[in-house]
Amino acid sequence: MGFSHLDDESLIQQIQQGSHGAFAAMVNRHSNRFYRIAYRLVFNKGDAEDMVQEAFLRLWARPQLWNPGKQAKFTTWFYKVVINLCLDLNKKKKPLDLPEDIEFADRKPGQDALLGIHQEQTLVDGFIKELPERQQLALSLCFYEGLSNKEAAEILGVKVKALQSLIMRAKTTLKEKVKRHLGGGSI
Repeated sequence: MGFSHLDDESLIQQIQQGSHGAFAAMVNRHSNRFYRIAYRLVFNKGDAEDMVQEAFLRLWARPQLWNPGKQAKFTTWFYKVVINLCLDLNKKKKPLDLPEDIEFADRKPGQDALLGIHQEQTLVDGFIKELPERQQLALSLCFYEGLSNKEAAEILGVKVKALQSLIMRAKTTLKEKVKRHLGGGSI
């Protein structure tokens, strides 16, 4: 019998009974979603994969930690688990400075546009890393993960108005940084 048709709550009940199949179904269902948020927080593929793996291992070891009767839906709760692991990792890591101008040798014609997009994204990612932690989380959850303001606020443990304020401050700061980087030109 397959497990993919079961909802998260039913899968957790099966996992609590030691079902490897239910655990595999849960991992398959949610790995990509949680990898994306982990990557947006640690900006490293290997670290992001490690954090998601660690979160799922903790779920396997102690599936009773999520109680559907008294907590938010599974994904909301698990976002918190992954986010906390990523934040703990970031506190342990030394920051890496990216070089101002990254040179790419042996470029082929037509790659300049792609390279420009990549450099812009790297620049924006760097600016996002400089934001206060809660602003980074608010942006990542709402814009990169596509969660509703209500869901994101629940994950962060704030009211929707406070979440909206975090997003507005983050966007204002990012616009100012980009404007300064471009030498004061308009965006």
